[in-house]
Amino acid sequence: MKRLSIVFVPVLIVLAFIAFMLWTVCRIPVKAGYMAIVTAKTGDPLPPGQILAGPGQKGVRRTPLPEGRHFLNPVMYDWRIVPAINIPVGKVGVVTSKVGKELPSGEILSADNDSKGIWKDVLGPGTYRLNPEGYEVTELDVINIPIGYVGVVTSQTGEPVKPGEFAGPGQKGVMKDVLQPGLYYINNRAHQVDVLEIGMNQVSILGRSGSVVITKSQISNASSALDSLQQNTIQAQQKKRNKYLEQNRSRGFISQQSDDISSMVQSARKLMKPKEQLALAKGAQPSSGGDKIDTTPAPESVAFGLKRFVEFPSRDGFQILIDMTVEFELMPENISKIYMLYGDLPAVVDKIILPQILSISRIKGSSYGARDFIDGEGRQQFQTDLTTELTRVMKDKHIVIHNAIIRHVEVPKEILDPIQLASVAVEQDLTNQELQKTAQKQAELNTETAMIDQLKKQVEQETEKEVATIAANTKKEVAGIKVDAELEVAGINLEKAVVQAEITKVSGEAKVQAEYIVANEEALGRKLRASVFEDPATLAELQFVEELNPAVGIRIIHAGEGTLWTDLKTLAPTLPVTK
Repeated sequence: MKRLSIVFVPVLIVLAFIAFMLWTVCRIPVKAGYMAIVTAKTGDPLPPGQILAGPGQKGVRRTPLPEGRHFLNPVMYDWRIVPAINIPVGKVGVVTSKVGKELPSGEILSADNDSKGIWKDVLGPGTYRLNPEGYEVTELDVINIPIGYVGVVTSQTGEPVKPGEFAGPGQKGVMKDVLQPGLYYINNRAHQVDVLEIGMNQVSILGRSGSVVITKSQISNASSALDSLQQNTIQAQQKKRNKYLEQNRSRGFISQQSDDISSMVQSARKLMKPKEQLALAKGAQPSSGGDKIDTTPAPESVAFGLKRFVEFPSRDGFQILIDMTVEFELMPENISKIYMLYGDLPAVVDKIILPQILSISRIKGSSYGARDFIDGEGRQQFQTDLTTELTRVMKDKHIVIHNAIIRHVEVPKEILDPIQLASVAVEQDLTNQELQKTAQKQAELNTETAMIDQLKKQVEQETEKEVATIAANTKKEVAGIKVDAELEVAGINLEKAVVQAEITKVSGEAKVQAEYIVANEEALGRKLRASVFEDPATLAELQFVEELNPAVGIRIIHAGEGTLWTDLKTLAPTLPVTK
């Protein structure tokens, strides 16, 4: 036992020391949400250009240690604990790799995770452990397409497609399929998403002020987080539009940041329906420049302007200026084609809608005289012709026209005043004629009213007479019915008396006959009884016995010594004492 103790005690001490060193010096505790970056102090040196070390190499290891308990020799390794990469909800992580294979010439995205450069795939919400020495992660907002919008996707990598064709998988260009309202985790380096309005939009042409485009906005969500994401998406798109508007200012564009847009929007409000004015008034004013995204609610209707208006000579040489509103719609199935051919909404309005409105208005309007634009029928016919032709032309452009409404027509004063005076005179004459017709109708109405009153009184008299006649006839009929009823009752009573007399007669006869039969039968019974006895004395005795009082009894007296008479004295009844 002593020898065993001498051997095991040192071994236990050594083991305890090793365990102590492992627990205190070699232990690497990694908490949840963190990772350990390990650096190897020994091994083969890294080749030129390599950043992260593999097995047997000296340097920062590629793979971090996850949460948990790990043990490493501090002599051979060094480590540091850093937070893991956490992508919150509503964000995506774009990874830029500093390690891996070199990308082919001209490529900007890595198709896999083993090459340098920007990864094509993004990191969704969650926790990731990528070594910060070799990977850089940038957080971006997810693309949130609001209700009332769609997202047009443009692939930024791949083989270019022919002009006018959609891009397929692995190709560069506008893709046919659009993104419906919702959240999308997309790498903006791989795909550009442009948010375009669908549904009803308006172009209002405001005399010489120009044109203003009123667009339908998105429906607000119940979640403030989603609202914020939607605003970020829409305002990012608006920044692109403002850049386009500024670049094309020479073409007459007025961006939202311009002061001129306020007066144009106010003019547009006057042309809009009350419901549309209320919707526009609810909106907040757009942000005024800068790269910082404004988190205030987007306006209910977003507007941009163009310094263009409809003006043309009439058939008789007068200059006509028209205020109008054209309602158009971009259908979801055509929106990607429209974007590929023309661009965003400002470009669509600038290149397609407004030129066609101006061109068709001039062509159609030049065939009308100035007076036609003042008269209601002529203006209505011009509006119908304009809408029909605009609808036909825009159909080939994949744009749906719903209405082209003429709001106001400005005609030169030298022709407007005489026409208005003549129109006023005509209208006054028509008014006088209508007043005469009204007076005539009033007289006819009075006559008819008097006749109605007369007929009413006549009807009342006839009604009273009819009521009296009916009442007299009713009384007469009631009296006749009463007499008939009394006669009927008397007849019934007579019949009842006859029947009663018959009943009395039959009853008396039956009673007499019954008494006769009973008496006769009793006499026959006595006769039969008397015939049974030959001696009449016997019959008399029997009759005596039958009629004897049932209370009479018979006593038998036995005579003793003496005589009967002496014994009878004891049988004499005791008479009660008379007082």
